[in-house]
Amino acid sequence: MLHVILGLLLIAPQSFYDLIKGFESGVALFYSASSGSIKRALDTLLARGFIEVASVEAKGRGRKVYRPTGSGREEFRAWMTQDPTGSDLETAALSRLYFLGLLEPGERAGVLHRITARIEADLAALTDLEGRLDTLDVGEEHRDLVTHQRAALDYGIAAHRFMLDWFRDHGARHETPDR
Repeated sequence: MLHVILGLLLIAPQSFYDLIKGFESGVALFYSASSGSIKRALDTLLARGFIEVASVEAKGRGRKVYRPTGSGREEFRAWMTQDPTGSDLETAALSRLYFLGLLEPGERAGVLHRITARIEADLAALTDLEGRLDTLDVGEEHRDLVTHQRAALDYGIAAHRFMLDWFRDHGARHETPDR
C-alpha cells in the first residue's frame, strides 16, 4: 500500500480525500483499500520521511496536500525495480504495471522481466505439484474432493499461463530496447 500511495503522489500531489478517490477510480481494480488503511499508510510515509505536506488549505477543514520527498522517490524506484515478493503475485505485478510509465524507459523492460521471471517460477511450482498429484492414489471416499481441488490447481496453472503470455506480449510490444 505504501508504494501504491507513493506512486499516486508521484503522478500528482494529492490530499487524503483525493487519494481515496484515486483508489476508487482506478487502483481498486487491482488493489483495494479502506480510508483507514490509506490514512495509516499516509502517517507511516510521513513518519519515514517519504512524503511531506506540500500545502494546507487556509480555510475550512485545513485540507493537507501531500507530495513525495527525494527519499520517497528513491524508495518508490527501488520497489519498482526489485523482484516482486509476497503471496499475491497478481497484485504485485499489476501494481508495478500501473506505475511503469513513471520509470525511465530504459528501466521498464527490466521490471517486466522480473515480473515474468516470478510468474515462471510460480508456474513451475504449480506444474511440479500437478505432476506429484498425478502419482497419488486417491481413495474413493475422497475422489469428489480431489476433483475440485484439482480443478482449483488447473485454474491456477491456466491463470499463470495467461499472465505470463500477457506480460511477455506487453513487454515485446511496448518495452523494446529501442523505445
